[in-house]
Amino acid sequence: MQVAITNGHVVPGAGAPELPAADVLVEDGVIVAVGAGAATGSAGEVIDATGLVVVPGLVDTHHHVAQAPLRGTGADLTLPAYLDTVIGRYLPAYRPQDVRLATLLGALESLDAGITTVLDWAEPTKTPEHTDAVVAGLTAAGIRAVVGHTAPGDEDDVRRLAARTGLVTGAVASLGPEWGTWEQAVHDIELARELGVPVTIHAQGGGADPVVPRLHAAGLLGPDLLLVHLNAATDEDVQLLVAAGVGVAVSPCVEPLMGHGTAPYGRFTDAGGRVALAVDVVINAAPDLFEPMRDVLRAERVRTGRMVPAASLLAAATEHGAAALGMADRIGTIAPGKRADLLLVDGLSHVEPGTAAGAVVATAGPAQVRTVLVDGHVVKRDGRLVGHDLDAVRAEAAELAVRVRAA
Repeated sequence: MQVAITNGHVVPGAGAPELPAADVLVEDGVIVAVGAGAATGSAGEVIDATGLVVVPGLVDTHHHVAQAPLRGTGADLTLPAYLDTVIGRYLPAYRPQDVRLATLLGALESLDAGITTVLDWAEPTKTPEHTDAVVAGLTAAGIRAVVGHTAPGDEDDVRRLAARTGLVTGAVASLGPEWGTWEQAVHDIELARELGVPVTIHAQGGGADPVVPRLHAAGLLGPDLLLVHLNAATDEDVQLLVAAGVGVAVSPCVEPLMGHGTAPYGRFTDAGGRVALAVDVVINAAPDLFEPMRDVLRAERVRTGRMVPAASLLAAATEHGAAALGMADRIGTIAPGKRADLLLVDGLSHVEPGTAAGAVVATAGPAQVRTVLVDGHVVKRDGRLVGHDLDAVRAEAAELAVRVRAA
């Protein structure tokens, strides 16, 4: 299948210059050519991108996707209250069919906002039936997803998930040594490495018994590890993680609201690290990456007293996210050989060459996401999702939310 995106203002990423009035030619899900006239004579589907900015699909590196029906129910929840209420009571009430619906909604809301790849920290993976429901919801949506299995003690189910190929693949989501035992954390990391999948861990860093130096001493740090939050990371933590190439993800909209602390984005970038962005939970935050990009941009300009380039935050939400998930060879930039995960943004036809990336970060939102492609397939066209009625899914999921909260 051939798709030609024509006459768009292309932002390739990876430091490459922006390309006004350029084409992107896609064949069988792979970008084969980028540039002026690259799609001339194309025989496939043609998408006219005149007046639109073409950017890589956004990568959400930490999202509890099945919490989508509970959106807005925890605006004032502290972390302990969230653990008791959402994790302890609401999510355990999900049946497999509820998990599929809830995951479908979360994935569709992500796609609607231009998120083409998500790491789903999937609490519902407590039985094989629930795991299958997570996969089914993500697959039905058409999003690229990494499913973090949250019950790594069930090795058979983890192995089954890890064997998946295609758009929806597996990972290990470990409690880690701060929330669980050291022995279990070691088991989880070693299992993930045996299976060749990423392992992701919630971590604050620092503390009386700092875990990052301990992981380093045990030889467990590496680029296949993704640590989330790290709001209390010490300078030693930062240096060790950056040196080992460990993926770091922050959720700047959620962390201060729930009492984790401010996002440590700048402390890692100051040390030469690359930081990815995350939605995290929608009980108190919107399901998009535009506000996280702006939140970090504002914070960094205040922290440093410098005009940190707005475009640098688009890299955090695209290529750095891809690297954190071990997908830098496939997604995150617009270049020949990469998979065609793309979004077309409107409202910026007047911007000058070289400024579009920053304009997207500073001013765009889900309403400006006109068209989205995942693996070369159009999943949102002219402002509406393809093949799904988002309003209808939301209405059905609202009934689920009422039921589980009452239960």
